Amino acid sequence: MTISPTTLDSALTALAEFIQNEPPLHFVVCGGSSLLALGMVTRTTTRDVDVLALIQDDKLVTAKPLPEYLITAINEVGREMGFIENWFNTGPSDDSFFRFGLPEGLKDRLTSKDYGPALRISYISRIDQIHLKLYAAADNGPGSSRHSLDLNDLAPTSEELLQAARWTLQHDSSEGFVMLLSETLKQLGHEELIHQL
Repeated sequence: MTISPTTLDSALTALAEFIQNEPPLHFVVCGGSSLLALGMVTRTTTRDVDVLALIQDDKLVTAKPLPEYLITAINEVGREMGFIENWFNTGPSDDSFFRFGLPEGLKDRLTSKDYGPALRISYISRIDQIHLKLYAAADNGPGSSRHSLDLNDLAPTSEELLQAARWTLQHDSSEGFVMLLSETLKQLGHEELIHQL
């Protein structure tokens, strides 16, 4: 079963109930579930909830590894709702994001929702989605990937794409990635940005 805005809300509320007696957790979520939660795109479903970071002592830190009690709760909710395994995962919580930096000001642009006393989820903003989606689209190679489709839906301006492209190069400036990024920009109709990187 895929995740819609309604089932996302139900699943996170159920997850919060499972862990209500545990220490509070505050996650930053990106990707499709964040896009759906904030109504930013036309697509209506996603497969999972992508956790980008944990907020601890008012700082963004890696969410890996998740506490065992949370993993147990995730598995239980997933079984009850018929989701894929690891429907709530830390795939994007990559160490490189914390070494080289998330988009500047990301934390100040979050939209937060409390699902219970022990679970707060903060969804990233449109401009931060553009940064991460461009990175993912280029990293996966040009084509009609979900990331490219989401980028089209987000309708970034030239200035927003250039800012995002320059940020991606802080994470990977290899010749191969630059070629993939250039092809992605061309596919998005912004070939003019390639020479400004």
